[in-house]
Amino acid sequence: MKEKILREHLVNLLSGRGAHVDWKESFRGVPAKLRGVRPKGLPHSLWELLEHMRIAQWDILEFSRDAKHVSPEWPAGYWPAAPEPPNAKAWDKSLKSFARDVGAMQKLVASGKTDLFAKIPHGTGQTILREALLIADHNAYHLGQVLAVRRILGNWK
Repeated sequence: MKEKILREHLVNLLSGRGAHVDWKESFRGVPAKLRGVRPKGLPHSLWELLEHMRIAQWDILEFSRDAKHVSPEWPAGYWPAAPEPPNAKAWDKSLKSFARDVGAMQKLVASGKTDLFAKIPHGTGQTILREALLIADHNAYHLGQVLAVRRILGNWK
């Protein structure tokens, strides 16, 4: 029973709900002209933040389920090459990929077949529980940045 509750809390945490706005709302309604703008004094555009979150989340998910996964080179492989998306399709594709991967991690932690506490065999002591919390923590940190950028750009409530 306690493990079921833990799994439910993890799924909810990964959705971004709880103490802050969820990831879907954070990226909803961003005009194309603002996606690549780096506000004065801040190091990243909304595109850079979205892509970084997507890449990092994908990497953590793949590490969690595939012993043959090779992570991108740090740090260059975790950030897009340019502050602006190459086109509107790239923005949409990134959002869809992000949704797919967060959903896959939610499924992984929700499954009773997943031992949340077992060490990942190809890791160095990591567990699925730790990786799910890492995704949630990383996403929450950068979603705060997303909202700050949107506020500075005049595109948030």
